[in-house]
Amino acid sequence: MAPITLTVNGRTQQVDVDPDTPLLWVLRDTLGFTGTKYGCGVAQCGACTVHIAGNPVRACVTPVTAVAGAPVTTIEGLSADVTHAVQKAWIAESVPQCGYCQSGQIMSAAALLASKPHPTDDDIDRAMQGNICRCGTYDRIRRAVHRAAREG
Repeated sequence: MAPITLTVNGRTQQVDVDPDTPLLWVLRDTLGFTGTKYGCGVAQCGACTVHIAGNPVRACVTPVTAVAGAPVTTIEGLSADVTHAVQKAWIAESVPQCGYCQSGQIMSAAALLASKPHPTDDDIDRAMQGNICRCGTYDRIRRAVHRAAREG
């Protein structure tokens, strides 16, 4: 196996893993970015959402070789001090209950706002589709996205 070069949260790193290893496990187990969560392993829940070149991607089904050379952003790279507009809105709207899905939710919301700074409810619903919150905080999530859009 040849080392794979990744750029994660602005830092270039080499990893020596099987080329078919899902990005999720490279991020968590090899590089220590544990904010990206394992939820289902089949890209259905959204807990593992990260940005690849600014686009939300499910890391649990993305082979590490698919992202070599592309910038990867995890929840840890969104903001080191929780000052990203979405993170601040999440806190202000008391979105998290158990918190497990929140990093994936935040990453999807941040990608939406980067591409559409003033989304409608329908835009939010489409962008957040596939991010499952077992606690059912969907109304608060929508309010937080609107707040981040206003205050961002």
